[in-house]
Amino acid sequence: MSARPMRNPLLQALAQIGGCGLFLLTLLAAIPRSFKHFRETVRQLWFVGAMSLVIIMVCGLFVGLVLALQLYYVLQIFGGTAASGMVVALAIYRELGPVVTALLFAGRAGTSITAEIGLMRATDQIAAMEMMAVDPVAYVGTPRFLAGLIAMPLLCCVFCAMGILGGHLVGVTWLGIDNGTFWSNMTAAVNLHTDIVNGILLKSLAFGAAVSLIAVYQGFTTPPTSEGVAYATTRTVVASSIAILALDFVLTAFLM
Repeated sequence: MSARPMRNPLLQALAQIGGCGLFLLTLLAAIPRSFKHFRETVRQLWFVGAMSLVIIMVCGLFVGLVLALQLYYVLQIFGGTAASGMVVALAIYRELGPVVTALLFAGRAGTSITAEIGLMRATDQIAAMEMMAVDPVAYVGTPRFLAGLIAMPLLCCVFCAMGILGGHLVGVTWLGIDNGTFWSNMTAAVNLHTDIVNGILLKSLAFGAAVSLIAVYQGFTTPPTSEGVAYATTRTVVASSIAILALDFVLTAFLM
């Protein structure tokens, strides 16, 4: 008896992307029905946003510390240490802030969303909602998607602020760069549209939508077993990381 042939991994990936796109349409269509579950959206916003603040703030601070330290010794070769604040700000606003925040968000909040919805499927809670005429997409999926979409730009702003603080601590307090020079070069180089709107807001919104969509989709489509939930959680992290980096390249190419 011949072994069952394995499906092409490329076809599986394309099927996942197509299914995720169709599920996005389902989530968007359920937004009006989810307004009556507003308290659930607020609860999820607290869970994925406020509960992620600690890791975002700590990682943002250390990214700023390390970035300023590395840049100082590189710029010292060319006698441009006064530009450390400017380079730290541009690097964090344009790339490191949105990307690192999104990766941390996927690892902390995305996996939690997938595991929670997957356990609901494994324990037949979603089936029970359907039997009680409660739309599981409007009650479970859409609030988590909207919460991730709202929380991601706010978390990105916190990450960037802590990164700038870390750069200031290293550059001014430790290495002795003039405080006025540090801030004046930074404010002169940072552009509101290019760095803040395009770099922080648009990128973080796109990353938040992608991570939240993947997390909710993996939760709803996971097999209702403990092993299935574990695999879905892993797929959320892997797929979210790839989507973040791919979107970052595309957005940078178009926005810059």
